[in-house]
Amino acid sequence: MSTTRIANAALRAKVTTAETAAALIPSGTTLGLSGFTGSGYPKAVSLALAARIEAAHAAGDPFLVKVWTGASTGPELDGALAKADGIEFRLPYNSDPIARQKINSGKMSYFDMHLSQVAPMAWQGFLGPLDIAVIEVAGIRADGSLIPSSSIGNNKTWLDRAGKVILEVNHWQSAALEGMHDIYYGTALPPNRVPIPLVRPQDRIGEAYLRCDPEKVIAIVETDTPDRNAPYSPPDAVAGAIAGHLIEFLRHEVAKGRLPSSLLPLQSGVGNITNAVLAGLLDAPFENLTSYTEVIQDGMIDLIDAGKLTFASATAFSVSPDAAQKLNADMARYRDKMILRPQEISNHPELVRRLGCIAMNGLIEADIYGNVNSTHIMGSYIQNGIGGSGDFARNAFLSIFMTPSTAKKGAISAIVPQVSHVDHITQDVQVIITEQGLADLRGLSPKQRARVIIANCAHPDYRPALEDYYRRAQAGSYGQQTPCLPGESLSWHKSYLETGSMLPR
Repeated sequence: MSTTRIANAALRAKVTTAETAAALIPSGTTLGLSGFTGSGYPKAVSLALAARIEAAHAAGDPFLVKVWTGASTGPELDGALAKADGIEFRLPYNSDPIARQKINSGKMSYFDMHLSQVAPMAWQGFLGPLDIAVIEVAGIRADGSLIPSSSIGNNKTWLDRAGKVILEVNHWQSAALEGMHDIYYGTALPPNRVPIPLVRPQDRIGEAYLRCDPEKVIAIVETDTPDRNAPYSPPDAVAGAIAGHLIEFLRHEVAKGRLPSSLLPLQSGVGNITNAVLAGLLDAPFENLTSYTEVIQDGMIDLIDAGKLTFASATAFSVSPDAAQKLNADMARYRDKMILRPQEISNHPELVRRLGCIAMNGLIEADIYGNVNSTHIMGSYIQNGIGGSGDFARNAFLSIFMTPSTAKKGAISAIVPQVSHVDHITQDVQVIITEQGLADLRGLSPKQRARVIIANCAHPDYRPALEDYYRRAQAGSYGQQTPCLPGESLSWHKSYLETGSMLPR
């Protein structure tokens, strides 16, 4: 494989195999790994490390590492290390099914946290030292600075904090990525914080490259492995109905003068529903849209192609294989319409609040008072993590949550009397949308919210049971501000486990 992407001669001399690089990582190491939603994560070194851990375990050596990332990664990293039982501790977000099983069985410690808070916590130091950073890049310049790849995440912080650095130079990543990134080095801990000088999504406030002390670099591995992003499902009738309700709501807000005709910067969580909503904007009467978000998805690329979205700011791509191929083939054109930033900037509450983002995220369940559970099943089984949804929901101009009204072919209601776990309190949830309708919760008391959510968002099969619960809660609740029957908080979930349906028997 050619080393033409490594322009620094001294660093070019450190090119080695993935196995040799992995051998430099001892048991007990805390690793800062690149990667955010399946983009820009190290592929070769992590696989070699997993093989080394498996061999150590076979020999009776309890080899474990701590893993810090930007968010979720791919099967060559989270999946391989989890399968090898090599991860002792993991933060801040995971979506790998093998790692999920290890976390929920108690074999892996997991710190689920707001993505904007990871870098500040790392700098505060109470998580302990960061031993080695393993970072994928698209190239190395003659001065030793790094050309980032398809995600930034926490790479800046890992490179600054780690005692040693291993780099993966991935030739699959488009060389035309160079210049798309904006690395801001002005963040600091109190009392030295200053305002972040960004007032529009398209503003550039930093540098195009990552700084890296060449003396820290202990190995460089060259790869040509693609990011492992999954395809999105085509929008179905349910997703289309949700998108329709949202677009009608946005039209209403524009007509009322609460939003401009170009809306406000859009944030969209990862997933089929939110991607379908973006697709629905293609035919909506809004022009000159912008996005200030975590990830650039297929729907945003389609909006750019259609001339509807003028600019997108994020920290990573989260695209289907087809969209990744299109991006790589035409990156020079897209580069002027996109910026990738560190996640401490893409998710920064100050910027989300000041820009007035419209936050659109998914959920697992919402209750009749507007509390949202986006992470846990039955209150204790974590599905993925809170990710950046909290960063945006609490600080957005509009905080919108979207979901089908039922799951498991109608056997589970997404609208419940009380959520089994609260990630987003009712004060941070302004709008809930299902295919049944939309509940605008702004300015409503808890009891008013309950009536609107049941009437507009619950599936008709579940409305009678929800209405019955609400009547009984009003009659038997200790207080009348938010009537509830705590003893029944998990009854619907238990009913599903016992009978395969939440519906009353």
